[in-house]
Amino acid sequence: MLSVIKELSKKTESKIVLVVLDGVGGLPLAFNGETELATAHTPNLDKLALESQLGQLELVGAGITPGSGPGHLSLFGYDPIQYTVGRGALSAVGIGVKLSAGDVAVRGNFATLDAQRNIVDRRAGRPSDEKNVEIVALLKANIPTLEGIPVEIYTESEHRFVVVFRAQGAALGANLSDVDPQEVGVPPLEATAHDSPSQKTAGLVNAFVMRAEEILKSETQVNGVLFRGYSDVPHFPSFDDAYKLRAACIASYPMYKGLASLVGMDVLEVEGHEDALEGKVAALREHWAEYDFFFFHIKKTDSTGEDGNFLEKAHKVELFDEILPAILELGPQVLCITGDHSTPSKLMTHSWHPVPVLIRSDYGRKDATSRFTEEEAQKGSLGLRKGTDLMPLLMANALKLQKYGA
Repeated sequence: MLSVIKELSKKTESKIVLVVLDGVGGLPLAFNGETELATAHTPNLDKLALESQLGQLELVGAGITPGSGPGHLSLFGYDPIQYTVGRGALSAVGIGVKLSAGDVAVRGNFATLDAQRNIVDRRAGRPSDEKNVEIVALLKANIPTLEGIPVEIYTESEHRFVVVFRAQGAALGANLSDVDPQEVGVPPLEATAHDSPSQKTAGLVNAFVMRAEEILKSETQVNGVLFRGYSDVPHFPSFDDAYKLRAACIASYPMYKGLASLVGMDVLEVEGHEDALEGKVAALREHWAEYDFFFFHIKKTDSTGEDGNFLEKAHKVELFDEILPAILELGPQVLCITGDHSTPSKLMTHSWHPVPVLIRSDYGRKDATSRFTEEEAQKGSLGLRKGTDLMPLLMANALKLQKYGA
């Protein structure tokens, strides 16, 4: 489909804003029988729903739980089965690390382990960025190399960090199993290679895990490391080339900036921390005249769901609702609001459930829906669609697609 869209796309003056409320989909809880979206007080989203089309998106496929990388690739129109990338490369590129052929990047979590090496907290209580920097500096000083391979360690944010193993001669493979079991009460897994080039990498990863635990043994909370998402240098077709759009990314978390950068979007500077949404609106306003397409990312709807904090996730939706009028004031011809996956507080993790999607355009029809919720999205005229259908729909609503065939 991407090749077809490339042939049909054309430049126009219209502007598209894609807002991704990360992990926005939820499940009802017994105390009120509603999801986080339905619980949130969202007068601006409710008003917008009255003049929009609603539906649902499956980002990868029926029953498949998307990671954030595949979820976003799907929203951008890249088949996540065909185009794959590990979180390591996304995070590395997002913080400005240059990867060379043969290098392997991996995303790490600082974790809390008990005396038996069982995982108590996969995110080590979400330490501050300052604590992250302190721990990374300690690891850097003690693990400059492993088995003759240079090791680079970088702060990402909170409990997240990035490790890059630099190839020396023969390329390192990235086809190996995760250390992170993604559950508590069990010890970290041992990385296992799935092919010959990755055997060296698996040895490096396992050596790093044990060395880090020794270095951090005096720490009470940040005393272990977990790895997942290994990747070498990825290559994607250009977003600009496929859609004839000058595209910009407005995000705070490095991974999402990395993914946007890999597909060719310009990553704009955003002032303030993740909850300071005014900084993102300011970036949107400042660069409004320069771009045709804006990817506007909000993270905390996901992390609060992962923490099982139902009411706080609802509150993060409310914070977005407060800045929605400022986005609308800029007059985008097409505004889309959706998620890259569901993260129900009930499950405290990503889930397979479709995400709601809203499209408001100057040329769109209006649904008989009253709110932007999962239940209302099930009633919408967009129906249940593949995530890769979204970009063609946005392009069509922006009058950026020519007719197909005679």
